Amino acid sequence: MAETTIITSSPVGKQLDNIARFQQASYLVFNKKKIELVAKITIGRENDNDIIIDSKLASRHHCIIQKIKDAYFLKDEGSTNGTFLNDRRIPPDKFVKLNVGDKVTVGSSDIVMA
Repeated sequence: MAETTIITSSPVGKQLDNIARFQQASYLVFNKKKIELVAKITIGRENDNDIIIDSKLASRHHCIIQKIKDAYFLKDEGSTNGTFLNDRRIPPDKFVKLNVGDKVTVGSSDIVMA
């Protein structure tokens, strides 16, 4: 993690920390590789997905990341084992907004918004 020069507990530091947290993500990191964010990214075990998760814990078509207006959202596609955002299971078939630094977990694989 990068060092900061402004104490994050100060009013200015808290404001800058909030601004950084809600910046627009520009790519995903999966298996130490950068993946460019596009309008829709499918994630799952099947070969027709944009991100293929090689795990029995991943459903064939597990979840999607979709751009809506100027933000990206995560949606579980009715997976068996669920999709997790920052270690919390998201409700199936509902869009959840993603931010820089968020961690999406599918099976035992992590995908990070960067």
